[in-house]
Amino acid sequence: MARVGQLLRQLRVRVTRLGTEAGMSTAEYAVGTVAAVAFAAVLFKVVRSAAVQEALSHIVTSALNVSL
Repeated sequence: MARVGQLLRQLRVRVTRLGTEAGMSTAEYAVGTVAAVAFAAVLFKVVRSAAVQEALSHIVTSALNVSL
């Protein structure tokens, strides 16, 4: 029974330590923002490419020409 009490105390300490993290610091926000902008730029370039434009156009055209 003492072992269970010890395990519960250890668990309580670990959970308390997890709860003390206040959040991201300013530097972490900056790195996250730069990463998000870089991902958006790459995604924009991919979507604006001729191959993707043609594929999207084909998908929309074939969806509109479906006979019900």
